[in-house]
Amino acid sequence: MSSEAKIAGHYGRGRLEDMILAAVAREGKDAENLRAGDLAAVDEFHVGGLEATQELATQMELRRGLRLLDVGSGIGGPARYFAGEHGCRVTGIDLTEEFVRVAGSLTRLTKLDRLAEFRQGSALEMPFERDTFDGAYMIHVGMNVADKAGVFREVRRVVKAGGLFTIFDIMRTGEEVTKDGQTRDGRAAEAAIRYPVPWALSEEASFVATREEYREALQKVGFEIVRERGRRAFGIEFTERVMARMAQGGPPALGLHLLMGEKAPLMVKNILGMMKEGVLEPVELQARAV
Repeated sequence: MSSEAKIAGHYGRGRLEDMILAAVAREGKDAENLRAGDLAAVDEFHVGGLEATQELATQMELRRGLRLLDVGSGIGGPARYFAGEHGCRVTGIDLTEEFVRVAGSLTRLTKLDRLAEFRQGSALEMPFERDTFDGAYMIHVGMNVADKAGVFREVRRVVKAGGLFTIFDIMRTGEEVTKDGQTRDGRAAEAAIRYPVPWALSEEASFVATREEYREALQKVGFEIVRERGRRAFGIEFTERVMARMAQGGPPALGLHLLMGEKAPLMVKNILGMMKEGVLEPVELQARAV
């Protein structure tokens, strides 16, 4: 089985749309009158959730009518946010057929289907013409991509010169944090990742890289790095809040456990631990097509 097939299988849940709509009903919401924000607890599948997406939006040079590519669009949360709040026209592509189907359905229910659409396919061979998009983004996707240069090459092909490519991924840090909270020079980049994590049950489908490796891959295919920011403190604080809520009342009806399954608590615990240890860090990285 190819790595792409394994990744698509990891995310496929079966009956995901039914589970989400049942959870929406349990929260007292009307599926026929949903707003995009009503789904943020489940469709913003990344560290920081909607807060992180909103912060990214301030850096993305968004405008009404901007054509955006969402690489690894999942069930469409960020795409619906950029469409609904900023008037962008968003096209998402994702390996997992169920995610694409659910993304389309939720987008119709939130009445944003004129602005956001989704395609099933590989980011290594995208079904779009050259210079189709004004910009692109990729949120918590690179951890599943072995050939990052290959994906970035395709993004560069379909994004117009001058377009901004925004990445928000979990990366290896290259720093090690001691028990007293201090950092020291080390080789944390070689520290073993503890599984399961939200993007993989084992190392077979996990390809976490460093900032340096991202920068090199982007520059190799025609991007210029314009901004980067580590968000470890924010990621730790956000994840601790999530775990505290789960400890107090269990998982909410509508939450990321619907996507991650029964191992969700362990996945979240592992991510938090590795952020605290300095093994992993959520990083914003932006590059311009030249």
